Amino acid sequence: MTIILDDISNSGNLFPFGQVGSIAHIRIGMLTILERWQLFFRHVALASESPVTHGKTLTFPADIVPSHDMLKSLASGNRQNEEAFIKLHHAADIFKFNDWALRQDFEILTTGRQSQPIPDGINAKAKDNIFIEEFTDIESCYINAEAGPVYISEGASIMQGAMLRGPLFIGRNSLVKMGAKVYGATTIGPSCLAGGEIKNSVIMGYSNKAHDGYLGDSVIGTWCNLGAGTSNSNLKNNAGEITLHIPTFNEPVKAGTKCGLLMGDYSRSAINTSFNTGTVTGVSCNIFGKPPDKFVPNFTWGEEKYDFEKAIRDIDNWKKLKGFEITEQETTSLKKLYNQL
Repeated sequence: MTIILDDISNSGNLFPFGQVGSIAHIRIGMLTILERWQLFFRHVALASESPVTHGKTLTFPADIVPSHDMLKSLASGNRQNEEAFIKLHHAADIFKFNDWALRQDFEILTTGRQSQPIPDGINAKAKDNIFIEEFTDIESCYINAEAGPVYISEGASIMQGAMLRGPLFIGRNSLVKMGAKVYGATTIGPSCLAGGEIKNSVIMGYSNKAHDGYLGDSVIGTWCNLGAGTSNSNLKNNAGEITLHIPTFNEPVKAGTKCGLLMGDYSRSAINTSFNTGTVTGVSCNIFGKPPDKFVPNFTWGEEKYDFEKAIRDIDNWKKLKGFEITEQETTSLKKLYNQL
């Protein structure tokens, strides 16, 4: 059987995410949407890549996050729980449903596996709700899993004085810095730097929020960097409804009373940047100078349009800091997006 994930039904509603690649690469909980399907099915393909199929095919929208009950039923040939999923209607739904996804993923990823022992010198609560993979480096810190599970992946490092509260996922090869405060259904994807205060947020991967400053009720894409002192507001002074500007919607999107920063892939903020409630920044933005507007279009450089060749060089420079280089496929996808401006 082949599962095909199709982006067409979404039509960009998860802006600023899913513009460079499939929305199936969005991380929510401990896994990307694609990885979640791959736990149960050998053949999972993206409709956008003209896939080769194997046997019977089932096609699903890429913007649904299936429960593990749904996946188990489908894998066994039973479609009883086919509607047991979360649909992502807009980007703020990623952090809003992250608590649900973290608990789902923790259960399936730890079943039948043995955690590494909690190192000496760790102040840990609800130890049975903490799972540590091999080859981690965890210094004297505080881990509280009473409110939800904590999962620390292979190669992750936790520096001394960090305070972690679940539900929480620390991805492979990520570093949580000294004195960090991370809590409230938060995902730190692979190869990230995490510091300061982070609450109820998703950092998808290969991004840095390394310094003091507040990140709350937010989603940060891949290959982003928040300069030292960058903070966001997640609550209006009147505690009123927060609205988002998303280009594919004809009117402002209501996001509830809590919503911070939604930052697209390859974007960066200067030191001491302050983001308003419900700010949406596009792909490959370099944010500096005046306080940013609540909507920052793709390829913004300060108050100007980013030169494409410079944008590509800057992305490549940032990727090299983590031992990677920009790929031809990335460059082609970014050029296509740039030409839409």
